[in-house]
Amino acid sequence: MFKKILIANRGEIAVRIIKTCRRMGIATVVVYSEADADSMAVEMADEAVFIGGAPASESYLVADKIVDAVRETGAQAVHPGFGFLSENAGFARRLQAENIVFIGPNPKAIEAMGDKIESKKFAAKAGVSTVPGHVGEIDDTKHAIKIAEEIGYPVMIKASAGGGGKGIRVAWNRKDVEEGFPAVRAEAKASFGDDRIFIEKFIESPRHVEIQVLGDKHGNVVHLFERECSIQRRNQKVIEEAPSPLLDEKTRKAMGDQAVALAKAVGYDSAGTVEFVAGQDRSFFFLEMNTRLQVEHPVTELITGVDLVEQMIRSAAGEKLPFAQKDLKINGWAIESRIYAEDPYRGFLPSIGRLVRYDPPAEGKVADTVIRNDAGVREGDEISMFYDPMISKLSTWAPTREKAIDAMGRALEDFHIEGLGQNIPFLAAVMDQERFRSGKISTNYIKDEFPDGFHGTAPTAFQRDVMAVVATHMHRVLVKRSAPDQLRQEWIVVENGDKRTVRVSDGALEFLGEGRTLRLTGVDWRPGRPTFAGVLDGIPFTVQVRPAAEGFVIRHRAAQGHVLVLTPRSAELHEKLPPKKAADTSKMVLSPMPGLVVSVEVTPGQEVKTGEVVAVLEAMKMQNIIRAEVDGVVKAVNTRSGDSVAADEVLVEFA
Repeated sequence: MFKKILIANRGEIAVRIIKTCRRMGIATVVVYSEADADSMAVEMADEAVFIGGAPASESYLVADKIVDAVRETGAQAVHPGFGFLSENAGFARRLQAENIVFIGPNPKAIEAMGDKIESKKFAAKAGVSTVPGHVGEIDDTKHAIKIAEEIGYPVMIKASAGGGGKGIRVAWNRKDVEEGFPAVRAEAKASFGDDRIFIEKFIESPRHVEIQVLGDKHGNVVHLFERECSIQRRNQKVIEEAPSPLLDEKTRKAMGDQAVALAKAVGYDSAGTVEFVAGQDRSFFFLEMNTRLQVEHPVTELITGVDLVEQMIRSAAGEKLPFAQKDLKINGWAIESRIYAEDPYRGFLPSIGRLVRYDPPAEGKVADTVIRNDAGVREGDEISMFYDPMISKLSTWAPTREKAIDAMGRALEDFHIEGLGQNIPFLAAVMDQERFRSGKISTNYIKDEFPDGFHGTAPTAFQRDVMAVVATHMHRVLVKRSAPDQLRQEWIVVENGDKRTVRVSDGALEFLGEGRTLRLTGVDWRPGRPTFAGVLDGIPFTVQVRPAAEGFVIRHRAAQGHVLVLTPRSAELHEKLPPKKAADTSKMVLSPMPGLVVSVEVTPGQEVKTGEVVAVLEAMKMQNIIRAEVDGVVKAVNTRSGDSVAADEVLVEFA
C-alpha cells in the first residue's frame, strides 16, 4: 500500500480524499493555488505545495507542476479527484512514464470512453443499449418515413450541422415526418449551408440514470447500483439520489449488467460511471462514461457501505476487489443536495464572496436517519470566482425514500449561510413538492415546475403558524429585556399584511377568533442569533430570523415572511402609515452579481437601445453579458475593465 498520496485537486473533494487516507494510515500532500493558500484542504493535509496563480490554467491544470510536486514530496501516487486532470489520458500517461501511480483508470480506458463516437462503438460491441437512430444519408421524405417507422415514434429529425435549436423537429407520427423532414432540410440548408439530416429516437420526459462501476487490475468489475440524477439545471446536476425511484429489479439488473460489460470491454480498473438516458417506460440508452469519481458518489456510499475513494486507492495499488457482485446489496435510500453559491431569486446567478456565517447541520446518526455533509470550506472562507460555485454536498440516508426526503428537508432547515447568495431555499422547495416526492421526475423538472424562475413559495398554514409563534416569542423576549413594564399577553401579529390576534399564556399561544391553541417547546434562540429552533405542537422546526426596520424577517424552507408583533393601538396606527415607495432604479444598470468586470461597452454621451450590451462580467468561470433594459443616453460609467463589483452596484447611469 502507498505511504504517501498527492491530491491533484482542491476544495471538498481534496478534503474527502484526505479523510479516507487518514483512516487508511496514508500521508497526504495537497497542491494549492494562490486563491487556496488558506483553504481547509491545505490545513488538513500533511504537506502542501504551492503551484501557481488562482486561474486553474496556471495551477491545477499544469501537469508539469503536479509532477514536480510529486518529486519534491516523495509521493508515490496521485489522486486527481474530479474535474481538472481527472479524465486526461495524457496526464495519466505522463505519470505512468514517470513511474508515478495514477489513482484512476488506465489511459486506454480513459481514451476509449472520452471519445463520444468511439465510446458508442464500444457500447454497441459490448451489447449496451444505444439510442436507435440512422446517421447515414437520407434520400427523401419517403426514405425518412421508412427510417422513422423502423425506429418507432416519436423520433427526432435533426440537421447534422444543427445548433442553437435550429434544424430540429419532433415527429410523433407519419404526417409529422412528411411535413417535418422537408422543413428541417430546408432550414438546415438556409441556416448552415448543409442539408444532411439524421433521425434518432426521441425519449419523452427523459431521466438521467447512471450506474457506478468499480474494477481492479485483475479483470474483476462490479456495479454498485444506480443513481438518479434527473434534477438538473442547464445540464448541471442539482439533486441526486440512490437508488432510482424509476427502476424495478429487472431493469436495475439489466442496466447494471450492461455497465459492467462495457467496463470489461475497455479493461476498466477503477471507479467510474456509465450514464444512461432513460424513458419513463424504463427503456434506457447509453449516454457516456465518466472515467473518474463522480461528485454525487456519497449517495452510493450511503446505500452500499462501500468507501469508493478507498477502493480506488486499493485498486491502483494492485489489490483485488474485496467483494463480488453477489455480496453487494442496496440498504435504504440516500438523497444529495448540492449547495451552490448562487442566488436562486436572481435567476441562479453566481454569488461569490465570503462565508460570513457557515453553520451546517450536525453530521451523524439522528434517530433512524444519517446526515453527511461533504465540504471544503469553513466559516470565514471565500468562495472564489475562479472555481466551481459548489459550497458543499449535503446528503441524508434513511430506510425509505420518503424518510430520506423528510430528513433532507429538516437538514436544509438547519443549514445556515450568510455573506453570499445560496440555493438552500430552492432545494427545500423541491423537497416539499408533491411531484418530487412522488418520484415522477425528468430532466425537464426544474423547467416544468419553475418556468418563470424561482420566487420562493407561499407559506403553508403550518408555516404561517410557525412565523407567528416565533415572532411573538422573540418580541416578548426583547420587550422583557428593554421595557418589562410594557409586557402584555395579547398582541396583534401582522404577517405579510395579514392580521391575527394572539394571547400568550404558560408557554402556549392562543389564536383568538380561530379557536386554536399551539404550544411551543424546546426553544433554542437568544437575541442576535440568526436561527430559531423549536418544537411546535410536537413538530420540530428551524427558521432563519433577522430583524427588519420593523419586526422580523422569518424564513422557513422556501417560505419567507415579514412579521410584526404590535399592541392593538400600534396595529391601528400602523394601518394609517403610507406605503414606502421603492427606489427608482429605472435609469441605472445594476450589477446582478458580484464579479470581475471584463469589459465596459458604453461611454458617457452614447445613445443606447434596449437589449444592447452595456458590460461583460465574469464570475465562477462564466462570462455574463449585461444588457440595457431601457433606451437612453449614458450619463455616467461607474466602473472599468478589471474592477471587482458587488451585487446591485451601479455600473452605468442614464440621463
